[in-house]
Amino acid sequence: MAGRVPLNFEPVTPAESAARADAFYHEMARRRSVRDFSDRPVPRALVERAIQTAATAPSGAHQQPWTFVAVQDPGTKRRIREAAEAEERAFYADRAPDDWLDALAPLGTDWQKPFLETAPWLVVLFAQRWSPAGRGGEGGAGGRRKHYYVQESCGIAAGLFVAALHHMGLATLTHTPAPMRFLGELLDRPAHEAPFVLFPVGYPAPGATVPDLERKGLDEVAVWR
Repeated sequence: MAGRVPLNFEPVTPAESAARADAFYHEMARRRSVRDFSDRPVPRALVERAIQTAATAPSGAHQQPWTFVAVQDPGTKRRIREAAEAEERAFYADRAPDDWLDALAPLGTDWQKPFLETAPWLVVLFAQRWSPAGRGGEGGAGGRRKHYYVQESCGIAAGLFVAALHHMGLATLTHTPAPMRFLGELLDRPAHEAPFVLFPVGYPAPGATVPDLERKGLDEVAVWR
């Protein structure tokens, strides 16, 4: 059984809680998914801190079933773009049902993904379905340690990653070409890791635009009992 340590918790007044809540809400309400990126460099230290923040996420049995692969090399980014666009061409031409294409229409997306080369960083979040025996605890049958609630854990980490980037003044996009197996091959990841989300990371291009969309109101997303 793991040891216990005192909780590092700093109480605040209700007024301070309300002020923090309002400030964070208004900051995050300005967040938008960006597809028009500048090639302006982003210091590695910022990407590192965003990954560290994401890795504070809660996870099933504290197994932290994630790997973040940060790509800056232009050649690797080009290969990722080429592979992603091949999958996206097939998606828009043959794989996607009409109702899915109708849902995507307001976003104005298509198979072309130039941001995969323009953004200074691509960060791929891989979900670890299991880990080798001896990593973080006892292994199970076949030298594997099973991970629990992997999708949920990685989803929370992804959300924190997006929030961290926005908070530091960077932009990103949750890109999920389907299938994404090519990312594991291109980035030489082991068999127990599956690509979860691909994040372009950078600054918005000058004059970047986003779809004119509205978010659901509180009364549409919350139920009080």
